[in-house]
Amino acid sequence: MNLYPYNNGHLLIVPNMHVADLDLLPADGFCELMKITQAALHILKQDLNPGGFNVGINIGKAAGAGLPEHLHIQVVPRWNGDTSFITVFDGARVMPELLDGTYERLRPYFDKIQD
Repeated sequence: MNLYPYNNGHLLIVPNMHVADLDLLPADGFCELMKITQAALHILKQDLNPGGFNVGINIGKAAGAGLPEHLHIQVVPRWNGDTSFITVFDGARVMPELLDGTYERLRPYFDKIQD
């Protein structure tokens, strides 16, 4: 989970291999990354019922990669009327659920796909 989420359920899908770009990821690692992303979308649809998603990869510092040396996919659930990642009150975001609560709700789903 993202420690600084844009919305509830904001996930980071991170390969075990430390690579900075998709072209450095072996084919089996790429496939696994996409399968986990697909599973994450399914889990979030099932549990949080968002109206849509932003799914993205920032490659390189110029593209906004916070950890440019480590590739990851951002999965952000979206709802009609959400604030589109904009800070609402003086640098603070209003989140309807604490990060720990979201983690506890989603963890059992991810435990099942690891078996």
